[in-house]
Amino acid sequence: MTHAKRPLSCSSGTSSSSSNCSMKKSKPSGEKNGLAPAVVPGAAEEDSMLVDEQDGPAPSSQAATPVAANLFRKKATPPQPAAGGTKKQLVIKMTKGKPKVPADFEDQTWATLKDAITAIFMKQSLSCDTEKLYQATGDLCLHKMGGKLYERIQKECEIHISSKLSSLVGQSPDLVVFLTLVQKSWQDFCDQMLIIRGITLLLDRTYVKQMQKTQNICSVWDMGLGLFRKHLSVCKEVEHKTVTGLLRLIESERLGEAVDRTLLSHLLKMFTALGIYTESFEKPFLERTSEFYASEGVKYMQQSDVPDYLKHVEMRLHEEHERCILYLEANTKKPLIATAEKQLLERHTSAILEKGFTMLMEAKRVPDLQRLYSLFNRVNALESLRQALSSYIRGIGQGVITDEEKDRDLVPFLLEFKSSLDTIWERSFVKNEAFGNAVKDSFEHLINLRQNRPAELIAKFLDEKLRAGNKGISEEELEGTLDRVLVLFRFIQGKDVFEAFYKKDLAKRLLLGKSASIDAEKSMISKLKTECGSQFTNKLEGMFKDIELSKEINESFKQSSQARTKLPTGIEMSVHVLTTGYWPTYPPMDVRLPHELNVYQDIFKEFYLSKYSGRRLMWQNSLGQCVLKANFPKGKKELAVSLFQAVVLMLFNDTEKLSFEDIKDSTEIEDKELRRTLQSLACGKVRVLQKMPKGRDVEDRDSFVFNDEFSAPLYRIKVNAIQMKETVEENTSTTERVFQDRQYQVDAAIVRIMKTRKVLSHTLLITELFQQLKFPIKPADIKKRIESLIDREYIERDKSNPQIYNYLA
Repeated sequence: MTHAKRPLSCSSGTSSSSSNCSMKKSKPSGEKNGLAPAVVPGAAEEDSMLVDEQDGPAPSSQAATPVAANLFRKKATPPQPAAGGTKKQLVIKMTKGKPKVPADFEDQTWATLKDAITAIFMKQSLSCDTEKLYQATGDLCLHKMGGKLYERIQKECEIHISSKLSSLVGQSPDLVVFLTLVQKSWQDFCDQMLIIRGITLLLDRTYVKQMQKTQNICSVWDMGLGLFRKHLSVCKEVEHKTVTGLLRLIESERLGEAVDRTLLSHLLKMFTALGIYTESFEKPFLERTSEFYASEGVKYMQQSDVPDYLKHVEMRLHEEHERCILYLEANTKKPLIATAEKQLLERHTSAILEKGFTMLMEAKRVPDLQRLYSLFNRVNALESLRQALSSYIRGIGQGVITDEEKDRDLVPFLLEFKSSLDTIWERSFVKNEAFGNAVKDSFEHLINLRQNRPAELIAKFLDEKLRAGNKGISEEELEGTLDRVLVLFRFIQGKDVFEAFYKKDLAKRLLLGKSASIDAEKSMISKLKTECGSQFTNKLEGMFKDIELSKEINESFKQSSQARTKLPTGIEMSVHVLTTGYWPTYPPMDVRLPHELNVYQDIFKEFYLSKYSGRRLMWQNSLGQCVLKANFPKGKKELAVSLFQAVVLMLFNDTEKLSFEDIKDSTEIEDKELRRTLQSLACGKVRVLQKMPKGRDVEDRDSFVFNDEFSAPLYRIKVNAIQMKETVEENTSTTERVFQDRQYQVDAAIVRIMKTRKVLSHTLLITELFQQLKFPIKPADIKKRIESLIDREYIERDKSNPQIYNYLA
């Protein structure tokens, strides 16, 4: 509606100068719904008469002459004060009352809205368009009727929601069909509430927004969710049947059946929207999951082997992860996976390790071990896996280490075993530091179960690889083998035992010319030097220097006047001059050499002492080797033999047959050595002599004759030299020398400790000794060394306490 034009009468101070003006009031910008308040400075009401009050009577209407004027376009000239200075006052007077809303406005508007809400819930067409419904809601809110409107909408929605949910009671016993009905009801509810929310949007923006500041009131959409949640909880059968159906569908999917995942997703989203997901669904779902996997874990552990069980567990965990992505809430993932892990893994870790870990390790099933490590890592069970690995290493190798019959294959077994452990550690256990330390500690314990034997066997293995005659192996493969053996060397505690046997075998290779490669020999010594320091390899390097120096000495000897004038013809001899401190100690073995060899030795000795005065030469006959030319009836041959073999064979230049006693008297070779020598010549593969009677052992009454029937396809024949076969006595003497050296090291360590501490108890002294010594030693042996030092007056027992030692300067 609009306002009518009203005249404004303006009077001046005097009648003569007065003028009347008529003003048309413009519609202000703030007009709303047709109601336009007038904007006049100083005005109290919108419809008023502006008059000029004076002491005299008001001017008559006839005297007023209307004049059109637009006060908003042209600024009016303010009235000038009268000559007398009398002040004028403007007064606004009401001419019309405020417009009123019709009495039945609220009921009529609500009737329209109610019909619309009922039609929406009944899925009927609306009697009027949504724009008019939206405007109707706005009019009610404008006239402060929002509170009652909100209550009416809530009551109407509750009627329909309650009716819909009640209709689901007693529906189809088929859970899938029932869940479909629930899902359809929920979808209809959401669609209907969206329409209602659109119509009542102004109610949310005005009344609800204003009331939320002081009262706990929610939007129309949230109000609808609250009603649905309320009546779903009232209909216990519907809620229980829905949850049961969901759980059975998920269990069917776990059993391999195809289910409607979309249906599951929609219903679970309904639970989330209603705010009852955790309490109504997640809690029973996790309980059912725990029961399901507890039963399945026991069943599968009994029926399947460990690799298949691990694959099954991995598959189950992957399925649960996908389930969380497809239709479960993200917050369910952590407790769900934890429940599955607990029932399938955590409860069976011990059984898995006992049943299948050894089998996996022995079969070197790297992927399965990697799967085992990954799964155990999920349940924080790596410590039990690490302990199982340590026990396996100690147990599986103990049978090989302690079995003396398997000594021949011990080092190859250790190399292969360590290589497989390294591969498993790198690929299956992802180089876990704790597992690496477990492998190291267990392997060190394993290899030192027999204190000295593994060190000796490792030295022997290197001797085989570095000795000439290893066909089919390249330098690169040999270098790789040396590196792998060096790994074993790091684990052995008796490194001095290794050094003693390695030095003895190296001496034989150098003196007999049996090294496969001098470069490989020097490479190994370089590796040992890097590993243990120069003091460890000092003597080994000295041996190589002696060999090189001997070559120079032999060249000088051949060019000397003694060699040119005095040497017998038909004999060539090469001499190795060895420094006693570098080389192993060899027991002197006497032999009566042929005259020609004695002459050669005397001439060389004269030459050497003339060149190097003050030195003493001692011939090591047990290390000599010779090449003899032999004339057999079936052809000429060259025989590579030891010096002892050569001395025996040369006896048969003068006779056809000799007894054991004759040979012994003629050669003066030690009895055992002579028997081994004759055995190699008459009982081995190359039988240059014939023994009578025939047999493997050499007896005192045996006789030997030259074998006229000997024949061989090769021109040069090697007769296995007896010194190449290590005897028990040699091993014993080597071991004894190691123990003697260890005694000196123990003595030095005790004196060094006591010199520093001055006074020390027996227990502390033993403790410090174990920390300093690099080889294992028994406390009883330490006690013997302490007693020896007391006897030699390096230390003494305290007079007041015999368990305390004092250092004697």
